[in-house]
Amino acid sequence: MGKHNKVERFQDLEVWKKSHRLVLKVYNLTRGFPKEEKFGLVSQMRRAAVSIPANLAEGFKKRTQKDKSNFYNIAQGSLEEIRYYLILAKDLNYIIDNGEFIDSADEIGKMLYGLIRSIQ
Repeated sequence: MGKHNKVERFQDLEVWKKSHRLVLKVYNLTRGFPKEEKFGLVSQMRRAAVSIPANLAEGFKKRTQKDKSNFYNIAQGSLEEIRYYLILAKDLNYIIDNGEFIDSADEIGKMLYGLIRSIQ
């Protein structure tokens, strides 16, 4: 993408695409969690995961750097939250391996950091 090809929609952001895929993976993953976690860890994980692309979408249309940064920072916080829930789910033996998810979170984290730096 050249310098003059502006990203016009939040859906065009690579970091949004990757975070949306993470949401879908988290939903699939949590379907297999114990029923008693429906309103506990399942709900928390899904909410945190959804918050990442949702805040990217909301921040995308904000006009000021400060407003954009606020939403992108919330997305970063939610990403760290999902990272913790993945560790917890593994420690509770709800999942055997969280590596693929942690790798996704790491990649999204680097992209988010780059996005925030690009608007400052």
